[in-house]
Amino acid sequence: MTLKPINSEKAVKMIDIDNTLFFETDRKQRKEEIKKEIEKTFNVKVEKIRTLIRMNKKYAYVKLKKENPAIDVATKLGMI
Repeated sequence: MTLKPINSEKAVKMIDIDNTLFFETDRKQRKEEIKKEIEKTFNVKVEKIRTLIRMNKKYAYVKLKKENPAIDVATKLGMI
């Protein structure tokens, strides 16, 4: 299982406004698997996951619960 953080202008804006992180994932990963991996790796609680498949790549929008600021996770990843 691989999670690759996406560092774009839109992704940084989503961190600030929606408390949401943006990852490129393995095409075969299900939402439940992505949620478990995020929660285990970053020690946070996930509120909701939305996925998008574009040009044979799968992307996951991971919205964190309010008590877990996405900016902290993004700083650990070196996105900000």
